[in-house]
Amino acid sequence: MNIPSHILKREKYIAQIQPFIRKNLVKVLTGQRRVGKSYIVFQLINHILEQDEHANIIYINKEDLQFDFIKEANDLNSYITSKIKSDVHNYIFIDEIQDIIDFEKAIRSLLLNESNDIYITGSNAKMLSGELSTYLSGRYIEITIYSLSYSEFLLFHKLENNEGSMEHYFKYGGLPYLINLPLNEQAFEYLKSIYTTILFRDVISRYHLRTSIFLEKLVLFLADNIGSLFSAKKISDFLKSQQTKIAPNQIQLYAKYLVNAYIIHDVDRYDIIGKRIFEIGSKFYFENTGIRNAIVGYRPQDLSKLLENVVHNHLLYLGYKTKVGTLNTKEIDFLAERNNELIYVQVALKLDDEATIKREFENLLQIDNNYPKYVITNTRFNGNTYKGIQHIYIRDFLMWE
Repeated sequence: MNIPSHILKREKYIAQIQPFIRKNLVKVLTGQRRVGKSYIVFQLINHILEQDEHANIIYINKEDLQFDFIKEANDLNSYITSKIKSDVHNYIFIDEIQDIIDFEKAIRSLLLNESNDIYITGSNAKMLSGELSTYLSGRYIEITIYSLSYSEFLLFHKLENNEGSMEHYFKYGGLPYLINLPLNEQAFEYLKSIYTTILFRDVISRYHLRTSIFLEKLVLFLADNIGSLFSAKKISDFLKSQQTKIAPNQIQLYAKYLVNAYIIHDVDRYDIIGKRIFEIGSKFYFENTGIRNAIVGYRPQDLSKLLENVVHNHLLYLGYKTKVGTLNTKEIDFLAERNNELIYVQVALKLDDEATIKREFENLLQIDNNYPKYVITNTRFNGNTYKGIQHIYIRDFLMWE
């Protein structure tokens, strides 16, 4: 195994995994392709070797041709058991495990040996959560790896925290490999290639779809309508006007495939008063705004949508679970929960008139509890709070850790 000599560390994820090292639990690292899961693994291996100089590292990368012979559970189990040592801890790392048929059976067997410490990565949410929850209920933890946060983006690209850097972040997103490319059209060509790879390997091939035409049209529609309420019927009618006929239930299924491949995040609507999830009308946000912009272009009129998308993704990075809040006829952009604590967030491009200020702040004032409430905008405001509700400038919010 060749570990890159220079690894830019993402300490947040190592801190999340640290309490579970040498515990008899499978550590599952999930996330979209190319968000840096393999480099988190390399960083983790270095961390383990610093703690345990006798560690026996067993590493498999299913994207590496030398491991092509590992096709199903028996192959996986035979290879790993041949590498296990009896007198030390065995640290087993399997990258992109979803490409191994019935992998969960081998993992369950390997877990019987308490000297085995198992780490796996994958790029398909359904396959990992479905199979593992069936075979390893209560014996695994899942850690989602996201694109670079804004502070990580600044660190990786050696940029100052200023308006230009934030515009680069909105425009090109946070895929780690971009540090090797100039942030111009070359970056978009790379992002387009990643999008194509995800679409064909993690959706079309995975679900045996016969054509990509409709799927690509659906992605285009979602990219153009970030943060809009999702209606399969509305999309079906729109595509019909574009000479593409597909049933609403098929649209919902394809959208789920995209969520499973981590291209987009699905955010449910939540009735704040009735305390229930609505069955229809969720919203979608892209995991990576750079990929989104590579698909439909980076346009000035989309800044408000991108701002909302970036705020949503940073809430996920901070460990929040997100919902879209509904309060009678009004909407709260994000209701975010972490460790049984809530925050409420409204996102606005700017607060430039009394009507906008009243709309964004008054919605939050109608929520009858004492949890923190914020309005995040793309412009600075150095005044007081509005009736106790705090305004936050987007760059300040994105530096939250």
